[in-house]
Amino acid sequence: MSEPTVIESVTVEIGAPARFVWDVLVDYASYPEWNPYTVQVATTLEVGAPIDLTLPNPDGAAGTFVNREHVRVVDPPHHLRYDTGAEIPGIFAVRDQWITPLGEHRCSYRTTDAFSGKHAARMLETTGPWIKAGFDAVAHALKKRAEQLWEA
Repeated sequence: MSEPTVIESVTVEIGAPARFVWDVLVDYASYPEWNPYTVQVATTLEVGAPIDLTLPNPDGAAGTFVNREHVRVVDPPHHLRYDTGAEIPGIFAVRDQWITPLGEHRCSYRTTDAFSGKHAARMLETTGPWIKAGFDAVAHALKKRAEQLWEA
């Protein structure tokens, strides 16, 4: 089995405590207000539960699509993991979101997605740049949102 291909966002430093940033990250009802890549989320956030991620179309066309994954790790305020399970035949993806405390009122955020499976390389040829851009956009938007709310 070949090694997975990992797409990683930029790491952003956020001027707010890790616990506060975690709460912003998992406030899924507010995603339409700030998240440019994952515009809606439906989940109970319980380990094993589905997490339905509504994303814009990768080709820039109007509309969205739902990507169903499954929650695997919920470790506030540090780590959130979900994966595709058997949802997409020939592609397995594991997404990790990391919040690292850098002091009392500072932390960093980054996300990774590890893709493997028979069709992963072909899928990444067309969507890899879109995924990377989306992850970077989320990191910057989370920083902006958390800092605005923290300062308020």
